[in-house]
Amino acid sequence: MRLQDLIDEASALPVDERALVVESLLKSLNPIEAGIDEKWAEVAKSRLDELDSGKVNPVRGDEVFRKIRSRLHK
Repeated sequence: MRLQDLIDEASALPVDERALVVESLLKSLNPIEAGIDEKWAEVAKSRLDELDSGKVNPVRGDEVFRKIRSRLHK
């Protein structure tokens, strides 16, 4: 099967099936690391502990995006 034929056939699928094809292809390019969910949970807990202890101060999301936009438009 030619690549273009495969693309055409996949494009004709219903949207939910195309999403599954895309997800499968992306996973093949970026395999999921074993234990990644546990690692992210550890990071989240550590950050929450820092907030709860006062070691770091929270920044509102709109302020973060304002700073990013400011830096990008320089």
